[in-house]
Amino acid sequence: MRLRLVKEPFDHPDYIFELKHDGFRAVTYIQNGECKILSRNSRVLRFPSLSKNLSSLRVEDAIIDGEIISMDANGISRFNDLLRDRSRAVLYAFDLLWLDGEDLRQQPLLQRKKRLEKLVRKSGLRLMYAQHVEGEGKDLFLEICRNDLEGIVAKRKRGIYKCNSIGWLKIKNPKYSQAEGCHELLARNSVP
Repeated sequence: MRLRLVKEPFDHPDYIFELKHDGFRAVTYIQNGECKILSRNSRVLRFPSLSKNLSSLRVEDAIIDGEIISMDANGISRFNDLLRDRSRAVLYAFDLLWLDGEDLRQQPLLQRKKRLEKLVRKSGLRLMYAQHVEGEGKDLFLEICRNDLEGIVAKRKRGIYKCNSIGWLKIKNPKYSQAEGCHELLARNSVP
C-alpha cells in the first residue's frame, strides 16, 4: 500500500490513525528461518543484524509491512542515526499480510492488526507494534506536532490490502525539525 499526502488532519469514524515514524518503508519476508527485507521499490535493504534477529520469529512464513527505524532513549525515531548505523534498527510493524500459509490481505485492517499485535507481543524480537487511535486524527496530529514527530498515517478500519494501491493517507508535521537537511544527507549516503 502506498501513501498519499494530504494537507490537513481529520477525524472520521471509519479510520484509524498511527504515528508515522521516520525511517525506511520495508516489507519483510520470513520463511524457513531466513529473513529478507525489501524497500517499497523492491530493493533489498541490508540490515544484517535486524534480518538475523527477525529470522528467528516463530512462524512457518510471514510477510510484515512496516518501517525500519532507529530510536533514541526517548522513543523518538532518528533517521540520521539509522543512516549512520549509530543505534540498533527495529521493525515498526503496522500490517500483517501473510502468516503461516494464509494470505491475510483480503481481511479487514483491524483483523490483520489484531493478529500482528499478538505475533509481535510474543516474539521478544526487534519488532514494535504500530499502535493506533480510532477516529480521532486531529488530536493525535496535534500531539505529534507538539512532540516534533514526523506525522500520522490514516487508514480505513475495514480496508483490505491492495498492492501498489494508494489507500493510506499521510499527514506530515510541517515543522518537523529532522526534515531539515534530510535530502542532502540521503544524497551523501547510499541507501542500505
